[in-house]
Amino acid sequence: MIDKKSVLITGCSGGGIGGALALVFQQRGYHVFATARTTSKMSALAQLPNVTLLTLDVTNTSHIAAAVNSVTRGTGGTLDYLINNSGRNHFSPILDLDMQEAKRLYDTNVWGSVAVIKGFAPLIIKAKGTIANITSISGHVNVPWMGTYAASKRSLEIISETLRLELSPFGVTVLSVVTGAVKTNGQTYFGDWKLPEDSIYKPIEAKIASRAQGHDGVKRMETMDYAKKVVNDIEAGASGKVWRGSTAGAVRFGSVFLPQSLMDSSLVKGTGLPDLPKAK
Repeated sequence: MIDKKSVLITGCSGGGIGGALALVFQQRGYHVFATARTTSKMSALAQLPNVTLLTLDVTNTSHIAAAVNSVTRGTGGTLDYLINNSGRNHFSPILDLDMQEAKRLYDTNVWGSVAVIKGFAPLIIKAKGTIANITSISGHVNVPWMGTYAASKRSLEIISETLRLELSPFGVTVLSVVTGAVKTNGQTYFGDWKLPEDSIYKPIEAKIASRAQGHDGVKRMETMDYAKKVVNDIEAGASGKVWRGSTAGAVRFGSVFLPQSLMDSSLVKGTGLPDLPKAK
């Protein structure tokens, strides 16, 4: 039986936020249940003490049930921290959306996280533990080409904030980590990104693809620096929203205090939209 505090983290593939969070928790003496759709992608964690690797696709209910059973056997039925980090990135003009792909995005970024929370809720409630959901600053601004991803992350944040109230009578803390720019492998999946042939945005396809690949001029926080700050927040009992990662503070300020016109003019820079031929 595990006699340490425990944490389960989704989306722990190497080179990402989940893997960095797992490493920081492990270094601080926790037993870490690190999960990913493919355990071989967590090789950096495989040989570490007090780390259990679990296969978990958050859209697969049998995976969730198996993960709950594994943690229950290991801890005796409690879980101190649950961190929903698993997610899919996405770039597309709204008019060019593949609707099935958009639904899969929500299945992972929203409903998958809800399903994981539902599965582990009895263990978290028993421990009077914490649920931390990794959301995004993109849900607080209107960044061209990221609307669907941003909407999914803001949806998770609204669910998270509502859950914070609904679980407060049971001694459970719920935290939304509104995340800015962090160095991850997230942009490496868009090397062959392209628009549909009939897209009205074809004239600026190269600029949109460049943005999808992370060439937006934004300096990104080192993943381990971000992970240490987030683990500090969780250990300190933070509740509600915390803003972490590069540009998070600026977005928090701008989304509340700056005129929409000023925010819009800033957000369209470098997106290619100003270069589109004007409609006549």
